[in-house]
Amino acid sequence: MKYQRYAAYKESGVEWLGDVPEHWEVWKLSHAFEQIGSGTTPKSDATEYYEGGTIAWVNTGDLNDGELFDCEKKVTELALRDCSSLKIFPENSLVIAMYGATIGKLALLRFEATVNQACCVFCDGSLIQSKFLFYSFIGVRQHIVSLATGGGQPNISQDILRSLKLSAPEKNEQTKIANFLDYETAKIDTLIEKQRRLIELLKEKRQAVISHAVTKGLNPNAPMKDSGVEWLGEVPEHWILKNYRYATKIYRGKFGHRPRNDPAFYDGDYPFIQTGDIARAGKKITTYSQTLNEKGVGVSHKFPSGTLVMAIAANIGDTAILDFEAYAPDSVVGFKPNRDIDLEFLRYSLLAALPALEQTSTQSTQANLNIDRIGTVKASFPPLEEQQEIVNKLDKLIEMYGAIEIKAVDAIELMQERRTALISAAVTGKIDVRNWQTINKDVAA
Repeated sequence: MKYQRYAAYKESGVEWLGDVPEHWEVWKLSHAFEQIGSGTTPKSDATEYYEGGTIAWVNTGDLNDGELFDCEKKVTELALRDCSSLKIFPENSLVIAMYGATIGKLALLRFEATVNQACCVFCDGSLIQSKFLFYSFIGVRQHIVSLATGGGQPNISQDILRSLKLSAPEKNEQTKIANFLDYETAKIDTLIEKQRRLIELLKEKRQAVISHAVTKGLNPNAPMKDSGVEWLGEVPEHWILKNYRYATKIYRGKFGHRPRNDPAFYDGDYPFIQTGDIARAGKKITTYSQTLNEKGVGVSHKFPSGTLVMAIAANIGDTAILDFEAYAPDSVVGFKPNRDIDLEFLRYSLLAALPALEQTSTQSTQANLNIDRIGTVKASFPPLEEQQEIVNKLDKLIEMYGAIEIKAVDAIELMQERRTALISAAVTGKIDVRNWQTINKDVAA
């Protein structure tokens, strides 16, 4: 849809804002809002400040770029009395994150709450309403992020936010712009959610197709037998059942030095793959992000090119085939299948067996697998030629699903860009939406 511009514009006097509609005002936020504040974190070891607390305490992790109706963390009345920096902000206040990777994240409070020191709160102002400010901050978020200072933990201060200048019309027109953006962004968000759901369905379909192919085969008329294994169910009669330890040799990666991130062992000539490299790969690992030096290879384990590797910590079950010789830590295992097992069929088999593998994993601080647990899981294997037929079929299907997923991801990116551009255009006066409600009523009629 093409939107019209305002009839007349003027210079805003703010370089990054440019021209604004002639009847709009430019406000420093400290002048447009009577109350701008932050909060603090009560002593974390003082249980009396948290246990039984009923007062909402918002942190940057709660900010969702939308309306916030509740938060998990609560503090007590005692915390409020003892910590003078803790204030209760009213419903409809706008919260923006000031620290680290969350800078610029937002939430409109739909309840009374306190906040920690990483949040800055704007209470609904007499000149600019919080909903319009919410969309304004989204529209100029990149500029806000660019104002951050500091190295490893960048931040923006309350003073920077207070001195920020934004342009706005009178409050009735702000309401019309906010209503317009509520409606239009909701439509875009619905389309984005449909694409995300499509991606999830594709992942489910991919897993189901792999599981069916490596447990039932490609011939729907093949005589079947009960495997006696829950995750396998019935399998073709002529398939062989055996534990992974009898289908493949399993090798554990190694890094025999702690801490593992000691820089003295890195930045050499030898590729060093980790669980993240496996997660980012498709079928094959063709790149790496870390290398070991001579000292590093002395404490690690080398896998030859063509090794099937699996993450057994963090993102457990991710698999890929090495396209080069590389070293790996103890969070990775490698597989060398027996002569009657196709390498790529083994990969698909392990992908299908992931739920069974997860059931064997330890559940301490995070799930973990080991060689013994993997080895005890039973799988089914057809003759080698049939394995290769299944691999060829699955490769084609997975490629097709991947192409659809790429289109869905691209569509999401385009819609997100359009959403941001539309918000930016509306809150900076590049488009005039004052008649938008009337147009929609006419259409409805």
